[in-house]
Amino acid sequence: MRTALLQSSGRPGSTVENLKVLDEAAGRAAAAGAGLLVTSELFLTGYAIGDDIGRLAEPAEGDCADTVAEIATSHGLAIAYGYPERDGEAVFNSVQLISADGSRLANHRKTHLFGCFERDHFTPGDLPVAQAELDGLRVGLLICYDVEFPENVRAHALAGTDLLVVPTAQMHPFQFVAESMIPVRAFENQMYVAYVNRVGREGEFEFVGLSTLAGPDGVARTRAGRGEELVLADVDPAFLAASRENNPYLRDRRPGLYGSLV
Repeated sequence: MRTALLQSSGRPGSTVENLKVLDEAAGRAAAAGAGLLVTSELFLTGYAIGDDIGRLAEPAEGDCADTVAEIATSHGLAIAYGYPERDGEAVFNSVQLISADGSRLANHRKTHLFGCFERDHFTPGDLPVAQAELDGLRVGLLICYDVEFPENVRAHALAGTDLLVVPTAQMHPFQFVAESMIPVRAFENQMYVAYVNRVGREGEFEFVGLSTLAGPDGVARTRAGRGEELVLADVDPAFLAASRENNPYLRDRRPGLYGSLV
């Protein structure tokens, strides 16, 4: 499945403009043969927008989700997008996967909040694994800081995730996560990882780009630069199956030794 990574911060503070950016990118991705388009963390609203996070937050089945579904069906591809999710009084930092026919397939609420900004504006999620079947692949969802905890990614590996989708807001000086950690996560867990970042400065944050799709061999199939960019790479189920057959990491685990970790 060809996967498109939309490295963009969109237009912080405007869901209307961000949906326009998403529609345009979906058109380009579909024309290039993509079956899935992935955005950055909190793409629909912007990241560093203060209390506007709460004002712009919507339920998972809200108006913006309906518009994303229309974009997906119009261009014939699935979309995973970051957004602030409202559930009653709580607001979650979420990512939702919508299929090419407009169906809501999976939703993940960020479990590990990074820094004072996120802890002040969001409630942490409590479910480590959200998955859905998409074009013969099991697609899993995490968000940014979540992927830096090896337990989260291993939970996905044990649950059979083939492609782990990770919208992110990776900031300076932590670019080594995109450059080094993501390929290692893909290798040690025998999966593809699509890590899609924001770019430029928002408030006190400087986002570093470097979005990547890494394969189970630890090799980046594509890597963006530091600016707005749409990059594409293929997720190959046959290559993944062969890699899992040859790599013994998951087979050689000894869970009985790891009890002290929790």
